[in-house]
Amino acid sequence: MHVRNAKAMPGITSPHGETVYELCGTSAGGAAQHSVALITLAAGKASRKHYHPQAEESYTILSGAARVTVGQESAELGEGDCVVIPPLKVHQITNIGAGELRFLAVCVPPWTPNNSVYVD
Repeated sequence: MHVRNAKAMPGITSPHGETVYELCGTSAGGAAQHSVALITLAAGKASRKHYHPQAEESYTILSGAARVTVGQESAELGEGDCVVIPPLKVHQITNIGAGELRFLAVCVPPWTPNNSVYVD
């Protein structure tokens, strides 16, 4: 059985304000067919614009408010909202709230560092 708790592990923080806690997947273990990461994003910060050549991804908002852009479409998301991001679609998530944004990112197949192509 694979059990990981984000509070008990070090996150990986990027220069643009995103902290990633990989809970399961290729590098975290526990899952061969998908990956799950808890991601936090500071108020006013955004992920880098990117796409995944193979992976379908979904974001589920746990707390906070976000604007997600997928291709040419944008939507505002709040707690409980989920968005699906097809492979090859450029996407970005921005924290539009006053506090920290927390969301789950699920990738199928599992996310790996070489499965993100940055376009900015």
